Amino acid sequence: MKLYFKYMLLILKSQLQYRGSFLMLLVGQCLTPFMTFAGVYFMFDRFGQLEGWNFYEVALCFAVTQMAFSLSETFARGFDGFASLVVSGDFDRLLVRPRGTVVQVLGSKFEFARLGRLALSLVLLVWASGHIDVAWTAFRLLALVFMIISGTVIYTGIFIVAASISFWTVRGLEIVNIFTDGGREMTQYPLSIYGKWVKRFFTFVIPFGSVNYLPLLYILGREGADQPLYALTPLVGFLFIVPCLLVWRIGVRHYRSTGS
Repeated sequence: MKLYFKYMLLILKSQLQYRGSFLMLLVGQCLTPFMTFAGVYFMFDRFGQLEGWNFYEVALCFAVTQMAFSLSETFARGFDGFASLVVSGDFDRLLVRPRGTVVQVLGSKFEFARLGRLALSLVLLVWASGHIDVAWTAFRLLALVFMIISGTVIYTGIFIVAASISFWTVRGLEIVNIFTDGGREMTQYPLSIYGKWVKRFFTFVIPFGSVNYLPLLYILGREGADQPLYALTPLVGFLFIVPCLLVWRIGVRHYRSTGS
């Protein structure tokens, strides 16, 4: 982890060399989820509710999803752009260094401008939480923290799987955006508004449901979800990272050097 933070500090210093550009990117990233959230607001202004969910409940779900995705994009961006390391042959250098490839790839790229999106999402989270009629106990707050951290882990796991595919092909990787950008767009709403197969896929295959839906039911005190076990369902997200890292190890073993 010490090496990881050194990578982080070096890249942050390099990005701050052009502070004007960095600040504009930061503001731009802040405005992106704002425009998406504006669409959510106008939808509720027109229809009032969505399958039994009110505006502030969906806003809380929206904020959690955006925060998790922003954290993953900021600190795990190295895996998202990993295909370029394979194409250029730079991954060979990582293999000869006396450190694990996961840490080195994680530290190869950070996009701190994405923190603008995180900042806006945090404001939305606090604002929505203050307008929801629930008693914020310590356990509910813990569930909320677990939702954000576990969501970050799941998105990072998807980035790792996408990077692993690059060991076999660097083409057609855009399909992974169905589960990253597409998953973000879908899970910013409660999963109960979708069909059964969607709910099952995003609960048992990619466990977004254990992050932004089941614990949300507990936080809101919905009938049938008032057991403390629902607050711990985000921990499933940490299990999701295990097969993702296994796929990565298999990919590394099948990697054929460029000879560079």
